[in-house]
Amino acid sequence: MSESVTIDPTARIDERAVIDAGGGSVKIGRKTTIASFAMILAHGGSIEIGDFCSVNPFCVLYGHGGLKIGNYVRIATHTVIIPANHVFDDPDTPITSQGLTKLGVTIEDDVWIGAGARILDGVTIGKGAVIGAGAVVTTSVPERAIFAGVPARKIGERGANRSTT
Repeated sequence: MSESVTIDPTARIDERAVIDAGGGSVKIGRKTTIASFAMILAHGGSIEIGDFCSVNPFCVLYGHGGLKIGNYVRIATHTVIIPANHVFDDPDTPITSQGLTKLGVTIEDDVWIGAGARILDGVTIGKGAVIGAGAVVTTSVPERAIFAGVPARKIGERGANRSTT
């Protein structure tokens, strides 16, 4: 894969943000904001961030196994998204020598990820979902679900408390 960074001209990237394709690719969509001190690091994989998204200060988004973020996604400060994981099955071999899984992470449209959340390899977050602050997401999240905790689990659903009057 050739290294490339593509940023829509309407996107706003703070001068203190770090964007590094690192042998991979980064694509940032229309009207998306990458705040100061956010780090977008492809590490040989790919990162695609859709339109009208925000990546707030001190977020770290990796691309090892592929990270795809839809449109209208809000990612709060200090969130880390890691589409890779260390293999550690063999206790007689150093973890650093056992390789990585690289299943990737997909975040669909209209998702809000709270401050300090961790999204791990192999996860898909469905359209309209909400991830609570500090959550560690290790399994996929259905559409419109609200997940929180460590490990994250379903605590509700968007729209479930609407009155029909």
